[in-house]
Amino acid sequence: MSQLGRVKQWNTFARCWHLFDAAWQNPLECAPTIEKYLKGLIKPIYHPLVDCGDHVVVINSKQIAFPGEEWRRRAYFHHTGYSGGASWTPAWELHDRDPTMIFRKAVYHHMKGNLFRRVVMERLHIYPDSNVPEEVMENISNQIRSLRSIPKTLDSYSKDEIEKYPKIIDYPEDFILTKN
Repeated sequence: MSQLGRVKQWNTFARCWHLFDAAWQNPLECAPTIEKYLKGLIKPIYHPLVDCGDHVVVINSKQIAFPGEEWRRRAYFHHTGYSGGASWTPAWELHDRDPTMIFRKAVYHHMKGNLFRRVVMERLHIYPDSNVPEEVMENISNQIRSLRSIPKTLDSYSKDEIEKYPKIIDYPEDFILTKN
């Protein structure tokens, strides 16, 4: 085998590190995308019995978003293993306790249950904010595209942009708004 062929083979089997920004993303919609990278479904050598997946680093898991009333309606189950040890925790309460747990549970439950699931989950690294250890940042070579764009907040607009924005009604200076 030539040196170029050997390098191609090493790169095919090498584990890459991918970065995913979870700010304003729904973890239930992001789980299938992250699962593809963790299992290695994006690689041409994928086989269900071969462990060829990559590492995924998820940042800003504290800023995830659920649609509508999902924060209040969704509850997560946990059992201690002892009798009477079952508990249901609302999503907002679980997120307050541990900002990484909802994202971890979303990816874990999206994977079908088999013997590789726990091994694959060890390659998922979740951080509540954008502070990632330097030794992890050195390994990252790719960024996974976010599923939805992050909306701009009112604080992020400059005064010039606000003044140039078209007004629907231009009130006169002496106009007084009153409550009826």
